[in-house]
Amino acid sequence: MFVKVVLTLAFLAIMVGVGVYSRKHSGSVDGFVLGGRNVGPWLTAFAYGTSYFSAVVFIGYAGQFGWKFGLSSTWIGIGNAIIGSLLAWLILGRRTKLMTQKIRSRTMPDFFGTRYDSEALRIVASIIAFVFLIPYTAGVYKGISTLFEMSFHIRYEYCVVLMAALTAVYVILGGYKATAINDFIQGIIMLFGITAVIIAVLSLKGGLVEATRRLAEIPSDANAAVNGGFASLFGPDPRGLVGVVVLTSLGTWGLPQMVGKFYSITDESAIRRGTVISTVFAFLVAGGCYFLGGFGRLFEPTRLPNGALAFDSIIPSMLATLPDVLIALVVLLVLSASMSTLASLVLTSASTLTLDIIYRDRASGEGEVASGQLDDSVAAKIERRKVVVMRVLIIFFITLSLMIALNPPTFIAQLMGISWGALAGAFLAPFLLGLYSRRVTRFSVWACFVWGVGLTVVNMLLGNPINPIDCGALAMLGGFAVVPLASLVSPKLSEAKVDEIFTCYEK
Repeated sequence: MFVKVVLTLAFLAIMVGVGVYSRKHSGSVDGFVLGGRNVGPWLTAFAYGTSYFSAVVFIGYAGQFGWKFGLSSTWIGIGNAIIGSLLAWLILGRRTKLMTQKIRSRTMPDFFGTRYDSEALRIVASIIAFVFLIPYTAGVYKGISTLFEMSFHIRYEYCVVLMAALTAVYVILGGYKATAINDFIQGIIMLFGITAVIIAVLSLKGGLVEATRRLAEIPSDANAAVNGGFASLFGPDPRGLVGVVVLTSLGTWGLPQMVGKFYSITDESAIRRGTVISTVFAFLVAGGCYFLGGFGRLFEPTRLPNGALAFDSIIPSMLATLPDVLIALVVLLVLSASMSTLASLVLTSASTLTLDIIYRDRASGEGEVASGQLDDSVAAKIERRKVVVMRVLIIFFITLSLMIALNPPTFIAQLMGISWGALAGAFLAPFLLGLYSRRVTRFSVWACFVWGVGLTVVNMLLGNPINPIDCGALAMLGGFAVVPLASLVSPKLSEAKVDEIFTCYEK
């Protein structure tokens, strides 16, 4: 216990120290939200990866899907690396950086409002982002607090409140710069931690070969007479596996907190280096998490009072028998993954509400500051006021998600499915197609918003007749049909305005 406490306190002290150090970069809106659009490839790549993989993945997804699919769940991590990282950087990175700079966009809702010339789109996108980032944040709280409860024997409620408070401190102090620096530190811990944990857990079961042999002897849930499914290449449920790969890999392309990383990177050469770094990081961390989860059936997780399996206890049950030093490393691993994601989520939500709703287009607002119509003292005062509002909203957002985390309605994986399904279902297609095509119309964006949010909410209200994971994947993929079809039958945007926006790619 002494080792766990000392390492954890040292880690938390470093996180807060980085927040204090980064205060000098957080005085302006661009500094607080985007790090001055001057963040290098290593920090950006690690920020992308650590925001991607949190306790939701390590505790929730790796446990639940490792139990369901066995070793084939490793394909989810491979999909996260190839689709969610490599292709995301190749397809979105450069175009997002150039177009958002051209139209002076700081958030994804701001992109929709300016790219499609609609203040209403900007406001509705902001509301969607704020509302559906809350369950995702609650899922992160639940994952990390479950592990803390196991490791330190502190009540779950106290753990949730403590994590919320610590995240708020360093984000409020340092903004995006503090988040990016801490993400780099946390990413290094995650790389070493996942490697050490996999080796230690497998050694408890006789090594990789013996653990795989024992896994192959476990009968399939669907057919007790068939063994070997959990150790096979594509597992006992290949169709279900594909749905999870789509949701967790393609979904990142439409999440505001992920796409925002491309806004802040320095230049195109940094994007190329960041692509490689981010992909390698995802292979090691995501692939390692799901590979580890695939051996979950060799351990004894806890069950709920009604007899159902507590999926969120699978990974903690695998780790409970490790030596104290390794448990301390696991705590730091999950703490690192979760605090980086929490920081990204709360910063995205607060900046979205502040810049896209509260302060958008006011007489003393952003347009005049950018054009130099206000003197320096007034402009500086406006900037400081916006940053103060964002800091207040960070506290508000953390409080809301904390309330859900204290009484979570479902398992972590389902919380994330609802959040990602609505956000990426609404945002992915119009954002991606808007970067590449001049033909996307304002109406088609509205149609996709209704499709993504509507499908997710209706499915939830009906008691999830479609599994939230499959529903989320359907919402994302369906958007790529909704946007082109709606664009064919709706009025086009001004060609002159669209052509002017697309000049950003002519360099």
